Amino acid sequence: MKMEKNPVYELNAQEYNLKLAEALKKIPEFKKPEWVEFVKSGTGKERPIEDKDFWYKRAASILRQIYIKKIVGVNRLRTRYGSKKKRGIKPERFRKSGGKIIRTILQQADKAGFTEIFKEKGKKAGRQLTEKGKKFLENIGD
Repeated sequence: MKMEKNPVYELNAQEYNLKLAEALKKIPEFKKPEWVEFVKSGTGKERPIEDKDFWYKRAASILRQIYIKKIVGVNRLRTRYGSKKKRGIKPERFRKSGGKIIRTILQQADKAGFTEIFKEKGKKAGRQLTEKGKKFLENIGD
């Protein structure tokens, strides 16, 4: 049995996500909404997002998370991208990130045919990759 190299696991996560973000820019379903320049990524942040490619980088990161974890919901992703909130003189506390950005990216991935909603009795619901999505993610390193 021939073992194929899988770039999702072989490449450094940051390097892979940048390549995937570049590939996502070419897909018409992944469009950065105009409101993204005015919102913060979560309650723990003080200022709106300044990175021009934030939308595609976050989408790449989310797709990679779904590939690795198999089934992922919005709530788990909110926890994954959360940060500590500064509270003045009081100690910092962890806050989840906002859900709108994550939900919108997942809806765009659904439209592109990369993900689908997974619901099965007795298991947690969430998103999972389709065959098209898996092939797309595995062909990024080429």
